[in-house]
Amino acid sequence: MTPPQAALLSLMVGILVFVLKYLAYHFTGSVALYSDALESIVNIVAAGAALIALRVAALPADPNHPYGHTKAEYFSAVLEGVLILFAAITIFQEAYKGFRNPHELQGLNVGVIISLVASGLNGFLGSLLIRTGRALRSPALTADGKHVMTDVVTSVGVLLGVILAGLTGIKLLDPLIAMLVAFNILWTGWQLMKESVGGLMDAAPRAELLEQVRNLVGEYAEGALEAHDLRARHAGRITFIEFHLVVPGRMTVEEAHSICDRIEEALKTTLHEVEISIHVEPESKAKHHGIVVL
Repeated sequence: MTPPQAALLSLMVGILVFVLKYLAYHFTGSVALYSDALESIVNIVAAGAALIALRVAALPADPNHPYGHTKAEYFSAVLEGVLILFAAITIFQEAYKGFRNPHELQGLNVGVIISLVASGLNGFLGSLLIRTGRALRSPALTADGKHVMTDVVTSVGVLLGVILAGLTGIKLLDPLIAMLVAFNILWTGWQLMKESVGGLMDAAPRAELLEQVRNLVGEYAEGALEAHDLRARHAGRITFIEFHLVVPGRMTVEEAHSICDRIEEALKTTLHEVEISIHVEPESKAKHHGIVVL
C-alpha cells in the first residue's frame, strides 16, 4: 500500500466512524459520546491534510526545491496537533455545559453497540497506518495512526464511563468523562506537535541510527584514515547524512572516490532512503577523533 492510498483509506474510514459515533451521541444524548464524535472530525480533517501532504512530498526535486518536498509531511502532522488542541477546547466547553445542566442518558444499549463498532474500525485503521507509516518512514501516516489509536483508547474509556453513568444514575459522570477525554487529547496533540516541529527544525535523529552510521563508515572506509564531523537529519522518509573523510595525501582522486562509493553503497543498502554527502580531506586535516577506520 502506498502512502497516498493509506491516507485515502484513513479519510474514508474516518468519515464512516464519525457518522457512527454521531449516531451513538444522537441516541444517548451523552456529552462524553459527543466529545468522542468531535474528535473523529479531527481525524477526517487530518486524513485529508495527510493525503495532500503525501502527494506534495512525493514530488521530485526541482530548481526551487533541490532537496525534494519530503518535509511537507511534517506540516500535516503539525496541523493535526493544532486541530486536536481545538477539539479539546470545544470539548471543555461542552463538558462545562454538562456540569451546569446534567441530564439522564437515553438509549444506552443502541449507542454503546454503535460506538463499539466504530472503535473496532478505528483500531484496525490505526494499527494499519502505524505499520505502513513505519515501513515507509512516513511521519504523516505514523502521526495519523498514533492519533487514531489514541482515539480508540479514548473511545473505550468513554464507553466504560457512559455505561457506569447509566448504571449508577450519577449524571455528573458523563461531563466528567468528557473533561478527561479533553485532557487526554491535549496531551496527544502536544506530543504530535513536538515531534513534527523537531523534524522541521532538523533535529538530530536517534542515537542508535548515528551509531549505526559510524559503524558502517568505520567498516567500509578501508584505505581512509578517519571520518569526523558526522551530521544527520530527517526530512520525511529521507535521511540526509554528511561527514568529512580523511585520506592519505598521496591517494589519487579515483581511489578516494572508490572509497566514497563503497561507503555510500553500504549506507544505502542498510538504511535505504538516504542522501549522502562526503567531503574528502588530506591527512593534514585529520582531527584525530570521530570515526577511526578499521
